[in-house]
Amino acid sequence: MAVRAVRGAVQLEQDEAGHMDEQVGALLTEVLERNGLSADDLISVWFTATPDLHSDFPAAAARNLGITDVPLICAQELDIAGAMPRVVRILAHIESDRPRSEISHVYLGAAAALRKDIAQ
Repeated sequence: MAVRAVRGAVQLEQDEAGHMDEQVGALLTEVLERNGLSADDLISVWFTATPDLHSDFPAAAARNLGITDVPLICAQELDIAGAMPRVVRILAHIESDRPRSEISHVYLGAAAALRKDIAQ
């Protein structure tokens, strides 16, 4: 079994803990479903949030989905002028037999504009 990385992002409509939990939970669920994964296939997940998000840790959404034994970490994105606001990104390390070319990266809603080259 190979170690692979899956990218994803979602733009929040507002900086509110319940909304973050809902949207980040949807992103994680979609990443798992599109790649035929379960929580047991996760090695670790990095979450980043733009500097305008303060209401909660994005990783809390993973814990609320029952992902409790996977290492998670949150960090802040660089504060770049003109960058898309209110964005949570993920980088999940997984175990998968899929070739790298068949990994489905997930960019929900307006965040699809961030990576048109790999968003599906």
